[in-house]
Amino acid sequence: MNAEECMFFYGGESLSELLLVKEKEEKREVLIQNVKVKNGNFVLFAGPCAVESKDQVEEIALRLKECGVDVLRGGTFKPRTSPYSFQGLEVDGMKYLHDAGKKAGIPVITEVVDEYSLNCALDYVDAVQIGARNMQNFSLLKKVGKLKIPVVLKRGFYCTINEWLNAAEYILSEGNQNLILCERGIRTISEETRNTMDISAIPVIKKISSLPIIVDPSHACGIREYVLPLSLAAVAVGADGLMIEVQINPEKAISDARQTIDIDELERIVDKTGKIRSIL
Repeated sequence: MNAEECMFFYGGESLSELLLVKEKEEKREVLIQNVKVKNGNFVLFAGPCAVESKDQVEEIALRLKECGVDVLRGGTFKPRTSPYSFQGLEVDGMKYLHDAGKKAGIPVITEVVDEYSLNCALDYVDAVQIGARNMQNFSLLKKVGKLKIPVVLKRGFYCTINEWLNAAEYILSEGNQNLILCERGIRTISEETRNTMDISAIPVIKKISSLPIIVDPSHACGIREYVLPLSLAAVAVGADGLMIEVQINPEKAISDARQTIDIDELERIVDKTGKIRSIL
């Protein structure tokens, strides 16, 4: 499939002029400290949906390190559907996340939602995430693009692949080449799960672009029982990594408890995905 065929398939403007399409034969490698995110090098991002306290995130960081997690994730500025939901510990949360990563010896990533949270993040984290709700926040994309910090760009739950790749291009065109895509499920007519994981997006992205792509099975379904099978599916079609929400006591999580798994389940995922990768 060439770029012009992609234009027809996705029903938008031509993708042929995008940097990530022009350079698709030169697969990018993104470094988060010493962690390489690239084609053929599987990376596991994991951690709590929200940083709730210093003790909480330090405990989970140490346990995740033992499980082989490469990057610690934790929400600090939380863009929630309801204004009455927990909004995050903000800068204090970033400090706790930073300290937990140092203690465990792993790099950390958190979501940024605006220029203020981005500027704060630069002092505390090794990579930033732009979430689904901000995928087309073009001002934020441009600001991140002027930096060198690694970025994980999640697909908007209402966006086509064409729109997602063009959002990525906003970052690349400003000069920041340290970009990772993340499929996290899209909204469909199905009501059985929170979202629907677009499993076809992974091989499509890997075929037509130069960017590494990871998958967030937690948000893709919203139900912890399905995180493992979706993780296996993502690995089977070639995902370069997973981003999973994990807590010591998932039922007590302040946010997204229903989709959060525990350490035992994460260990099962690590074991089973490893077996799949060994035969690919």
